[in-house]
Amino acid sequence: MSSYQTGILADVPAQARYLSFSIDADGDLKEALRQLAGFADGDATVVGIGASVTEAVATEVAGLTSFPIFEDALVEVPATHSDLWCWLRGDDRGALVHRTHQLVNLLADGFICDQIIDGFRYDIGRDLTGYEDGTENPVDEEALKCAIVAGAGAGMDGSSFVAVQQWVHNLDDFLSRPQLEQDETIGRRKSDNEELEDAPRTAHVKRTAQEDFSPEAFVVRRSMPWADAAHEGLVFVAFGHSFDAFEALLERMVGADDGEIDALFSFTTPVTGSYFWCPPMLNGKLDLRRLGL
Repeated sequence: MSSYQTGILADVPAQARYLSFSIDADGDLKEALRQLAGFADGDATVVGIGASVTEAVATEVAGLTSFPIFEDALVEVPATHSDLWCWLRGDDRGALVHRTHQLVNLLADGFICDQIIDGFRYDIGRDLTGYEDGTENPVDEEALKCAIVAGAGAGMDGSSFVAVQQWVHNLDDFLSRPQLEQDETIGRRKSDNEELEDAPRTAHVKRTAQEDFSPEAFVVRRSMPWADAAHEGLVFVAFGHSFDAFEALLERMVGADDGEIDALFSFTTPVTGSYFWCPPMLNGKLDLRRLGL
């Protein structure tokens, strides 16, 4: 019986690596996917497959599409292309480096690794701005219902859909603002994580109040900070049983539905945006029946 990749609903790890791949047109894609199915355990290694992969193997996964572009958006949110996404999770960064080499070599006949982003948990699960991340995440059975596909048949039940964006923060700008302005940008007090009842309409919490949408737009967020020698920010990761909730949230953030832009855009910028399908697990391996494998 199929089950979901358990890393999707597990707490974010202490350390993480995000690997993005493109298809090697001269490689053996199907064999690389078979190798990946045996390597990924769905916990320490979570896998997402892009729509281009399903096209390349001449099949279709219902609900899997490309990252959206909103014509009425008042701020740019890029839709970038990636064929395969792997989220490596653990406690030891060195172990993740070694697993990265294993995975890249394993997939070398079918995929080319284009990008590696190192992520990490900050404090109790904060963004680098200092604010707690994922406060309104559904938990337990509600998280399962929100993030995992059910009632769609063999090869689909237990799967999930994930939206992934890399955001680059201007921390010097944000952290130089008065504390009240910071709080009003997010819509919560940094000191105790309490929501501001009188926060501006543009505050992030106000723009993305998941219960205010019809239908409610709950996603399971598993975002983590990232940093390199030059920049830092957040890898935003949102799982759902479809992309509908994420798209409703993003449409409001960019002002496409009412002309008001989320205040987050005053200090942070998305530089990537991709959609993936996370296959279910079967007998300890990725269940790739929907890909004909």
